[in-house]
Parts: sequence; structure tokens; C-alpha cells
Amino acid sequence: MTAVDTAPAASRNGKKRPEISDRGRSERRLGLMLAAPAVIVMLLVTAYPLFNALYLSLFSYRLTSPEDREFVWFANYVTALSDPLFWQNVLTTFFITAVTVAVELVIGFALALVMHRALFARRTLRTAILMPYGIVTVISAFAWLFAFDLTSGFVNQWFGLGDYDWFGGRWSSLFVIILSEIWKTTPFVSLLLLAGLAQVPRDLGEAATVDGATAWQRLWRVTIPNMKAAIMVAMLFRTLDAWRIFDNVFVMTRGQNDTQTLSFLTYQQTITRTSIGLGNAVGVLLFLSVLLIAVIYIRGFRVDLSQVRGDR
Repeated sequence: MTAVDTAPAASRNGKKRPEISDRGRSERRLGLMLAAPAVIVMLLVTAYPLFNALYLSLFSYRLTSPEDREFVWFANYVTALSDPLFWQNVLTTFFITAVTVAVELVIGFALALVMHRALFARRTLRTAILMPYGIVTVISAFAWLFAFDLTSGFVNQWFGLGDYDWFGGRWSSLFVIILSEIWKTTPFVSLLLLAGLAQVPRDLGEAATVDGATAWQRLWRVTIPNMKAAIMVAMLFRTLDAWRIFDNVFVMTRGQNDTQTLSFLTYQQTITRTSIGLGNAVGVLLFLSVLLIAVIYIRGFRVDLSQVRGDR
């Protein structure tokens, strides 16, 4: 065996993996121990529906004719992936997710700064900002539907838009759906980012001020780098939630005007068209896409909480 063969893979590639501190290892073990009971319960609750959906997706099965059920292996997946409607729904879902997460991250960070730096009435301010998140999504969707409705809505009256039909076209419908989603879930993002702001050491900001750094430089070079873990959690949670958007689309447009998302397509195939096999196949694909997004986020950010705090 040569010296090259005995060298670690990281050395052969010219990259050295960052060492994890003892505190980081202990926190990982503690995190696994604390999360294990909840994970076990979630697996017990979700395992049967998941495997049952996977099982049903392998059949050509319509609820209206259960006697004609036939085992077709992965034919339903081939049908879904070869259908242009499926990929159109993927693009619609991606557009809604990208816009909402980006806007919510910016507005949520601004709200988090306001709550963090408020000198008085902090509890009242935080309660007012977080109030929209406490409203049930369906009720929120109906409220926005009423506001932008052609006949009973008040938005056209307030802005002098006349008889403009917000739900008469694709982009105007998506605009209302995205706006309602941003209003509803931005407080959640701001709450997570507020927790991240609380973890930023004040000494670093004070040292940067003494060194002559501007407020913008302190934000980009001190605050945001030390909030990397909180930003990852906020983006991950909101991306996964927005990728599964269903309530707003169902209430406002029922998928009309090319506003269908992957979750709505699953509902339509399973409930409306009673195609149990194809609907479950789309649901499994949606589940796999959620897992893929989670893996991309976690591997992309590579957050080590011990390094964020500066531990060695």
C-alpha cells in the first residue's frame, strides 16, 4: 500500500474538513437524545400513511371501479412525470415558493430588527407583529378572497381600479395568492430571525463600530454571518411549507387560471378524479421533492452551531 493510498480522502482532495469541537459533539448527542422521542412518535404516526401511499401508487386503481384494480408497478410515476401538466405545476409551485420565501426573508428580517431594538412596548409590538400567524390559513385565505373579490371586494374601491378582476388571469391570481401567503407567514420568519439576532454577541458589533464600520458593514459582516443557523432554519421551514401550499389555491382559485400546485394536483387526482393510484404517485413525488429540498438546504448551508458561537 502506497503513501497516497493511506492518506485521508480529504488530504488527497486538497480540502480539510473543519474539526468539530467537543462541545459541538456533546450538543449533537444531546440534540439526538432530545429529538428521539418526538421523531419516534412522528415515525409511528406517519409510517403507515406513507407506506400505504407508496403501495397504492403501484396500482391502476379508481375509487369508482375498485374491482378493476391492477398492479402496474411504476406506470403511474411514468404517467405523472411524462405529463406536461405535472411539470407546469412544478414550475408554478417553484415560482410561488421562491417569491414568498425571498420576500418573507427580507421583511421578516426587518421586523426582527424592529422587535430586537425596540426600546419600549416590546411585548405589545411582538404580539401585534405575530398576530397574523395565529389565524387559521383557510380563514386568512377567505379574508383575502373577500378583499380582492370583483363584486364584494374593497381593494378595487380603495385604489380606484374599477372592475378589475384579480382572479380572472394567471398572474393576478398568483399575485393575490403570494400576497396572502406572505402576510400570513412572515411573522413566523421574523420570530425565527429574532431568535437568531439574540444570539449575535454585542461585543462584535461594538468592536466593529470602534473600527469605523458603517451600519451596513456591521449588518453584512457581523450580524448576518452570526445568524447563519437561524437563517437556514427560517428558509428551510418556509421553503418546505410553501412547497406544499394548498389552502390558498383551493380557496381562491380552485386551481383555475393555471394556478395549480403539486399539492392541489394530488388532491385533484385523488379526490376529484378518484384516481387513487395516480394521485398517490403524485403525492409520493411531492414527498420526495420535499426530502430533496431539505437535503439541499442542510448540505448547502453546512451550519455548525459550535462554530457559529465561536467555540473551539
